Amino acid sequence: MIEDTLYKIGKLGKSHGIKGEITMQVDDDVFDRVEAEYLFLELDGIMVPFFMEEYRFKSDETALVKFEGVDTQERARELTGTEVYFPRELAAEDAEDGEISYAMLVGFTLINDADGKEVGEIAFIDEQTINIMFELTDGRLIPASEELITDIDTEKQTITLDIPEGILDL
Repeated sequence: MIEDTLYKIGKLGKSHGIKGEITMQVDDDVFDRVEAEYLFLELDGIMVPFFMEEYRFKSDETALVKFEGVDTQERARELTGTEVYFPRELAAEDAEDGEISYAMLVGFTLINDADGKEVGEIAFIDEQTINIMFELTDGRLIPASEELITDIDTEKQTITLDIPEGILDL
């Protein structure tokens, strides 16, 4: 499925100006670090590629994006609230250069380094507090500290973590 090859990086906000620019709240600025001509927008449950004419950051969390074919304020307004996705394959190239974002790890399988067993799939990453947490599909929370990560395999979409003893029993 195409959804397995993408990961969410943000959401479109309000239109900006009259020529089709739109604000985008970004969780991950990978598209600024990795050369990509397009982003995927989820429209009616279908992932549709939209080519970017240009973009610029207003802040660390907000960018203004101009997509090809979106030339009016009305057309930009139609995209408000749309979720934005980035190709994992392109992000993996960035990871090979030592850059990886937590957002890219959503959907990865978490493996316990101690016994090599699968713990679960990462559904969400809570970065709102000082202690970043992986939330698994079954609701369990696992600390996502960089010191605990022993391996990230972007091809197999796995992350191996040295999980502190007793965490899985909670």
